[in-house]
Amino acid sequence: MTRTWCLSTITDAARVRIAVARIAAAHGVPVLDRTRLVTALTTQLRQCLTKGGTWQLTLETSAPPSGTEHGRLEITVLPGPDNAPADQPAWRAAVDLTEPGDRDAAAQVASDAPTLAEALFGADDDTARVMEKLSEQEALVAFHREELHQTNQGVLALHAELDAAGEAQRALYAAERETRREAENARRRLTFLADASAILTSSLNHAEILRRLPQLLTPGYARSVDVWLFTDEDTHPRPTPRPAAAVVAARTGRPQYAADHPGGLPGVDDAPPSALQPTRPLLCIPLPVGRPAVGVMTLMPPGERWDPDDAVMLIELARRAGIAIDNAQRFEHSSYIAETLQRALLTELPTTPGLQLAARYLPATHGLNIGGDWYDAFRQPDGSLITVIGDVTGHGLHAAVMMSQLRTALRAYAVDGGSPGQLLTRLHLFLHQLHPDLYATAVIARFRPGEPTVTWAAAGHPPPVLRTPDGRVRPLNAKPGAMLGIPLQQDIGDHTVRMPAGSTLALYTDGLVERRALGIDPGISRLGSALAALRSKDLNEDLNGSADRILEPMLRDSERDDDVCLLLCHIDSAAEPPAH
Repeated sequence: MTRTWCLSTITDAARVRIAVARIAAAHGVPVLDRTRLVTALTTQLRQCLTKGGTWQLTLETSAPPSGTEHGRLEITVLPGPDNAPADQPAWRAAVDLTEPGDRDAAAQVASDAPTLAEALFGADDDTARVMEKLSEQEALVAFHREELHQTNQGVLALHAELDAAGEAQRALYAAERETRREAENARRRLTFLADASAILTSSLNHAEILRRLPQLLTPGYARSVDVWLFTDEDTHPRPTPRPAAAVVAARTGRPQYAADHPGGLPGVDDAPPSALQPTRPLLCIPLPVGRPAVGVMTLMPPGERWDPDDAVMLIELARRAGIAIDNAQRFEHSSYIAETLQRALLTELPTTPGLQLAARYLPATHGLNIGGDWYDAFRQPDGSLITVIGDVTGHGLHAAVMMSQLRTALRAYAVDGGSPGQLLTRLHLFLHQLHPDLYATAVIARFRPGEPTVTWAAAGHPPPVLRTPDGRVRPLNAKPGAMLGIPLQQDIGDHTVRMPAGSTLALYTDGLVERRALGIDPGISRLGSALAALRSKDLNEDLNGSADRILEPMLRDSERDDDVCLLLCHIDSAAEPPAH
């Protein structure tokens, strides 16, 4: 439906405004949309009245098209035919209609004062409703603004918590890195301490330990290393000047840090700077084995100063080095005693026409180089030559002392004469009476002048091995006596075997033939093979070299955990039997 109004006065404009508002209301246009439409129209009408002349307003309402929900209200304002310019563009506005509306209800609007007043109040009602809606919207906006504010506060708090969590996480990561670094440094120090201790304790030569110590510590833990060993002072006629802190460390047994600033090192006393090295800090650590110390180790730092944990490690290393040096010195002292005793106990073999003797003694490679094995050869008053080889149980100085006693007792008993069996019987009684907790084995062979035989006796000892001139070898397996010193009364018997010129008799201890995994019998067979492999010429001309050639294959697979003793007795092939 289309309606048209012509207007030229403000009254016409008011009537048109009222009519448009009523038509929009009649068609169910919402208050806000209706107010916006009427307000925009009022503004346009005021502009038209300002310009003057006659204006034409057309209002057209249309029903909803098929399939749509809303109709439409459209307003058009055009200049009248007497207005100039006539080509001024039209003003248009439109709203959707939610209801069909009343076609005639607002067709005409009177221009009297009551009608206009009523329209004014109606407009105020619309304005009030708009203001009410506006208040609701403002309240809603305020609510959402507060909600947004609270949300923002929550977001800020969340950000703060996230920042705090991030800071805590960074602190944890930093602490973890520091812990890992400290653990790695501790592992490095422990590894170094273990490796250095193994290197220092692997030697029983104190000079070698003193040589290795600076090599271990420089340049990682010290710029220089000086070891003051108290026992070395006796070998230097003019002692080397030592820092005062080293003297204090030697006297008190406590590490000293000599510098012009406090060291702050755990377990270390601070001391004034050294007059010998005033510009460099010195760490003087005693090398303790109990008290007093065996020496003092003086270090200069690789940098400005030491890390406290490194200082603790250096003190522990000094303690272990002191133990290693003390052990080495004790071993060297014991070795000197053992070697002196061993040289005193080794027999110078007698020379006998037609009879050659060659002996070899090899101490075990573990522990002191001395044990209970021994050999001896001496003459009896009747001219007989006694050869003996024996083994006292155990190793070390105690076994060597017991061996020397048996050796001396045997020589004393042999002065009165007696056969090998009789001599062993007397040794058995001697050992059982004087040392009931000590045992020994031995074999004695006696060579009489002018007799092509050898008389022998054994007490718990491996059998002698005889090589005849034709190269055949056999062990003398006649029944031996029991070990010397066991709580058993025994009368050890003699055995006699023919030994023509060119024959060789081998006496030995079990260290030569016995192996843990194989026992003793295979070793005796190997000894026989080694003896059989020798040439008669070599035995005649170089018996000592022959002894070495026997030992070389026999000791090839030996762990050398026992003493080895070998005594070869060879009758010259071209010699007449020994005479009186």
